[in-house]
Amino acid sequence: MSLIDLLDSVSVEESAAPASALTAEEILARARAVAPRLRERAEDIENSRQLPPDVVELLRGTGVFRMARPRAWGGPELDAVQQTEVVEALAVGDASAAWCAMIGMDTPIYAGFLGEDVARRLLADPDAATAGAIMPMGRAERVPGGYRVTGQWHFGSGITHSTWVVGGVLVTRGGELEPGPPGAPGNWRIVVAPVEDFEVQDTWYSTGLAGSGSRDYRTENLYVPEEYTFSFARPRATGAAATSDAVLRNMPGVPLGVARAAIDHVRRMAATRIDRATQTPWSESYRVQTAVARAEMDLAAARYAVYGSLREQWEILQAGDVPTPDEQVATVLARAGAFRTARSVVASLFDLVATAAVYRPSVLDRWLRDLNTMCQHVVAQDQVMQSAGARLLGGVPHNAYSVGLVG
Repeated sequence: MSLIDLLDSVSVEESAAPASALTAEEILARARAVAPRLRERAEDIENSRQLPPDVVELLRGTGVFRMARPRAWGGPELDAVQQTEVVEALAVGDASAAWCAMIGMDTPIYAGFLGEDVARRLLADPDAATAGAIMPMGRAERVPGGYRVTGQWHFGSGITHSTWVVGGVLVTRGGELEPGPPGAPGNWRIVVAPVEDFEVQDTWYSTGLAGSGSRDYRTENLYVPEEYTFSFARPRATGAAATSDAVLRNMPGVPLGVARAAIDHVRRMAATRIDRATQTPWSESYRVQTAVARAEMDLAAARYAVYGSLREQWEILQAGDVPTPDEQVATVLARAGAFRTARSVVASLFDLVATAAVYRPSVLDRWLRDLNTMCQHVVAQDQVMQSAGARLLGGVPHNAYSVGLVG
């Protein structure tokens, strides 16, 4: 169904039906309950290179896709800390499933940047998932009433089970780029359309996060009405959720959950494993004890940084205040640190287990590959560190979006 057909078929009254009431505690409890089932399906998820339909339904049943839905529209409206806890719980079960949950639940966040009629259409199904890349990989030529959009985007995580798709574009007029804020490549907007309006390309042959189905997608000359586009600089909603970095805040839940699963796995191994060379039980081995303690120490520090900075930021935004550069950058650095620390923790445990870790299906091998892949995301790259440092020193960030500066 095209966007134009959808406009004709969905009324605001129909889309305004409230979601079933779920609390933050219930969603978190459901996420923890399905984690063992996700772990059981992890190899199938990886081999399928996307989430199998029954796994998607498992996620829908937790309420994860609706967790940012506003209370005024019948949703639970979880804050950033609560969202991250849910994503973390799912990642203990499977990284790809948690990654897709983290991406797919952004529908209500995007709705907060759109007019009410369009927002209600996006939220007609409270458990609908949205996929897509928001960086401007496409072009949108201005035409009467909207835009003609052409582009190819990468990393459409969860697009194989999504209802809506977003794509970042640079706006053109007469084929020429419209200017954007100082230092920006142009006038950056996000377009929203049904998944059927895009050609999804089977490109996701990755070493890690294989089950996320993060395929390329493209469209050519697609008409998108003005009201189905937005700028992060101009939210319609108000409050802490209506800021440009809202879709980034819960991302650390994935690496934190994977690292937690890896440590727990090795601790269970230590209860029965014997060192062949010394015949020392792992539970009595100085080497193993030290490695496990160091892993716990590093993960705890990363986790406290994430949740502490999220709580502080949320309180500041809820109060209507503007974060200082240090307060703004704290969540950015904690997020990058979570990705990098989780990879380091799992790599150290992989080395500890040694040759046994390389035989498939080794959970440590899969977790390390998953973390290596997710650490290639821009939020964990050096350009984010540069942008954070520039924000602290009054310089020019190379990736302003990563530090919440979209103007």
